[in-house]
Amino acid sequence: MKAISATVINRLPRYYRYLGELLENDVIRISSKELSEKMNVTASQIRQDFNNFGGFGQQGYGYNVSYLYKEIGKILGLDNNYNVIIIGAGNIGQALANYSDFERRGFYITALFDVNESSVGKKIRGIEVLHMDKLEEYIMKNNVQIAALTIPKAKAPQVAASLVSFGIKAIWNFAPIDLHLPEFVTVQNVHLAESLMQLSYNLKTYNEKKEKKLK
Repeated sequence: MKAISATVINRLPRYYRYLGELLENDVIRISSKELSEKMNVTASQIRQDFNNFGGFGQQGYGYNVSYLYKEIGKILGLDNNYNVIIIGAGNIGQALANYSDFERRGFYITALFDVNESSVGKKIRGIEVLHMDKLEEYIMKNNVQIAALTIPKAKAPQVAASLVSFGIKAIWNFAPIDLHLPEFVTVQNVHLAESLMQLSYNLKTYNEKKEKKLK
């Protein structure tokens, strides 16, 4: 398969989400024009995106929603199930553990880990909080593929390095720090403060444009 741009890949989860909503509403097929109106992406861009993977559509018919949903799911790897652990049983870690929708996508949070003795032994939505001392053994025995980091940034690099040495190859990083790990490790950063800053910039820009129109 030819190299696909990160921009296209970043749009795939949105396509998947919208198509899932269409399925829930018993929509059987949809045109690129109709999909573009829902996603605020041009019909031409949608066709270009899908052509990277073979097209999926039929001229004069559009896209079969169920088929397209399944195919994009396969591209995203959602036809597999993944065991996920959370490092850090604080507010963010607990919020992730409580979000049951992950399981619908094939992501099963099987354990949380923390060094805080007051947290160890507790259960969040039936998922036990274990001590960090048990991390390596648990990963080895439970075929864990993904680890979510919800710990302070000062601890994140060392813990991430340990996770890699235990065999983890995908890290969902909520710590506000860039991790420097081997190339074979996939890291997805979720920097909440940075997202809020981007929102602030967009709001500021909108207000400035509004003020200019009023002058």
